[in-house]
Amino acid sequence: MRRNGRFTLTQIQRSHNGHCLSRCRTVVKHRHVRDHDRMHFSASLRGAGMSDVGFVGLGAMGTPMARRLLDAGHTVHAWNRTASAADELVDSGAIRVNDVRDAVATGLVFSMLASDEAFSKVFTDDVLRSAPPGTIHVNHATLSVTAAERFAASHEKFGVAYIAAPVLGRSTVVSEGKLNIVAAGPRDALAQVQSFLDILGKRTWIVGESPQAANVVKIAVNYNLLHALQALAESLTLVECAGVDAQSFVDILTDSAFTGTAYSGYGPIIAHKRYSPPGFALPLGLKDLTLAESAAAAEGVVLPVAPVLRQMFEKALADPELADLDWSAVAEITRRMAAPPR
Repeated sequence: MRRNGRFTLTQIQRSHNGHCLSRCRTVVKHRHVRDHDRMHFSASLRGAGMSDVGFVGLGAMGTPMARRLLDAGHTVHAWNRTASAADELVDSGAIRVNDVRDAVATGLVFSMLASDEAFSKVFTDDVLRSAPPGTIHVNHATLSVTAAERFAASHEKFGVAYIAAPVLGRSTVVSEGKLNIVAAGPRDALAQVQSFLDILGKRTWIVGESPQAANVVKIAVNYNLLHALQALAESLTLVECAGVDAQSFVDILTDSAFTGTAYSGYGPIIAHKRYSPPGFALPLGLKDLTLAESAAAAEGVVLPVAPVLRQMFEKALADPELADLDWSAVAEITRRMAAPPR
């Protein structure tokens, strides 16, 4: 029944039970439906395979992740600090929201923000306080361990289930759904969002119920990647100085001792100096190194190679020719340190 321009929840549910899903989606978005009614219906749609979800942070990773949810049939309420970043998604059917509260109001919000600071500015206490009962927040960003603990506490304070789910993989594999996702958080909340994570990645690795555990794993993986970049830089510089073709060395390396994607992916990039456009920016590499150093210090762990890696990244970032390139461009610092050919 429609009363004074309002659809009742009973009518909406009747439409859903009658398998009129496309009409239901239109009805759910009707501006006059009360928030808690809309949230209740959105939750019921999760079980039916479609939902209204929010996505916050539409950068190189966030945009293709939001698109995968959109292409799977979900209604994505997209927010970004620079509103124009949502244009492409809106053209494909997403709903642009001008206030992050509108993304949170869906009851299930995903986020991919660049740093601890960005997260703090967006998901304030006022925003979390506005969340409807039962809201789940899945945070895909790589954050510091201390920030992860702080954010988990602030979410709990306002009754929002918080899942840390950082992703492994460059932006080029997002659209193919080949990300690995490392997740930690309340067990029941993880179960509710698993079908969405299956859309975003090829595998979800659940590492515990404390959200910060997922961030520790992601930080440790990135610390390994930082080593791989430096190892490639040193090895390629060595063979190049000896007159060996860089790509030939990469082919040998990745067909024998090191067959993983870090070497097969970054080896050719460094060999051919294909650093633009950046898949992962140099400043983010230094940020990840800093996160690893902080996590190690908190646990009393010594990272002997970290100072060398920091020196390489700081030199690269101080070079205007390298600063805006992919983080693998740090290899050029090692190349430049080589003695000139005799």
